[in-house]
Amino acid sequence: MLTETKTSPRPSGSIWLALRDFIRYKLPHAIGLDRAIAFTVLGRVVQGLGSVGSVLLIVHFLSAAEQGYYYALWSLVALQSVFELGFSFVILQVAAHERAHLEFRPDGTITGSETAHFRLASLLQRAVRWYTSAAMVMGVVLLVGGMRFFSLHQQPQGPEIWLLPLRVTVLACAITFSIGPVLSFLEGCGQVAQVARMRFFQSTVSVAASWTAMLSHHGLFSPAMVLLGQGFVASLLLVSRRKLLLPLLRMHVAHMGINWRREVWPFQWKIAVSWLCDYFIFQLFTPVLFAFRGPVEAGRMGLSMNIVTQLSAMMLAWMTTKAAPFGSLIAKKDTPELDRMFFRSLWQSISLFAGAATLVLMGVLAAPYILPKISSRIEGWPIFLLLLLTALSSHVVQSQAIYLRAHKCEPFLVQSIVIAFCTAGSVIVFAKTSGALGVSLAYFAVLGVAGIISATAIFRTKRNEWAEAEI
Repeated sequence: MLTETKTSPRPSGSIWLALRDFIRYKLPHAIGLDRAIAFTVLGRVVQGLGSVGSVLLIVHFLSAAEQGYYYALWSLVALQSVFELGFSFVILQVAAHERAHLEFRPDGTITGSETAHFRLASLLQRAVRWYTSAAMVMGVVLLVGGMRFFSLHQQPQGPEIWLLPLRVTVLACAITFSIGPVLSFLEGCGQVAQVARMRFFQSTVSVAASWTAMLSHHGLFSPAMVLLGQGFVASLLLVSRRKLLLPLLRMHVAHMGINWRREVWPFQWKIAVSWLCDYFIFQLFTPVLFAFRGPVEAGRMGLSMNIVTQLSAMMLAWMTTKAAPFGSLIAKKDTPELDRMFFRSLWQSISLFAGAATLVLMGVLAAPYILPKISSRIEGWPIFLLLLLTALSSHVVQSQAIYLRAHKCEPFLVQSIVIAFCTAGSVIVFAKTSGALGVSLAYFAVLGVAGIISATAIFRTKRNEWAEAEI
């Protein structure tokens, strides 16, 4: 009996080993969790937990009016997308297409097609020049425009409450903006997991910096502290990749580089317009409500949108981390693998999004009974439901856009313009008459319903056209 007990595995041990194997291998495979997604999701989890902590700190340290200024500053920061014009995505895709013909060694050297090597160098050089110039222009415009906006809608506290935070935020925004293209370039070169890991550390440092600003009673400096933390961590990654980047920046490409006007500009200007439209689709709520309904209602919508946006960004990691691999597969003309990777990632992310959104909505429903003070600073469940449904539809649209744009084309141009105009117009009209509920209903009708129907029709049409062209 003793021998039998000694040699036979215990049932509890078998269950534990099976559970461990499931968590380590089967679950990540089932939900498509690779290293890049893991770091991206971890970063978003840190941001999400940081946002929860920030909510508590905002409620404790900021007045309702200051909360409105806080989210208005973040809306101002989001205006950098107007100056970026989608160039980061263009850089990523062009680099990914050239990378398909090159090999990157651990010591930073590059082997493979000499033509692709020169083209890659010209891409990095142009990106750095463009973003350096754009960062300076953006800083001036955001500072002047921000001062004008806050002056027109100034509260009784006076300009001292927002003037210095505005200046520091604009400076920090210009710094992080100028670093962005190099990060996109590295992702296009196949270093998606490394950049995702860096962004995880960015999230950690940003949360610490934001909380420090709040705890030190300088809450309106929180956006600037977040951006400065992100810039510092990104700079460390660039220094570690100097053996790859510096030779490319110093390379004399002459006529061997990319012909930007012929090869990239037809794609870039369409992406630029679509990127500009995204601001009016996703970032217009807070400033419009601030202008028409005051900082208190703008603050509630800003905080609610922040929660939904964090969730959306976390789920979109399943697709954004595939943008560079999509481009390389297209360059290799491996359409079957491209479609397999895309649809698997899409359904995995939709399922996870639906489950997470349900949990968020349950939390909003429970908030008045558990955390009444926080509940008063966010929107009620009907508005949250509309925002979550719209975000889920937007997730599908953005996923389809990543797939199509990986072909270095932008078929969503007209659709983006129409949706942006309809969103902006309806937000302005309903903000005046119906406040946050009217704005949310209009947002859902335009983006959540009309947006996904029109985008899916375009996606199917273009995908069928490309499939027929390959036959």
